[in-house]
Amino acid sequence: MNMNSVHLNITIPKELAQALDEISSPGKRSSIIVEAIQKHIEQKQREELEKELEEGYRATAKESSFLSKEFEDADLEGWDDY
Repeated sequence: MNMNSVHLNITIPKELAQALDEISSPGKRSSIIVEAIQKHIEQKQREELEKELEEGYRATAKESSFLSKEFEDADLEGWDDY
């Protein structure tokens, strides 16, 4: 066992254990479980990042709209000359 590893005692449904045994070779269950956990964590982190980006975009959009309205007269100044 790797010194950076932790031994866990987990309980999973019998059907899931059987399915895991069907797709894994002997001694490889842990690596499949580790990969599944990593993918799950990455998905959760991706979802959280997307949520934060969306919230940031919404906040910035409101601010941009406010600034655009505030400077609308200055932006349109001189356009009649063209």
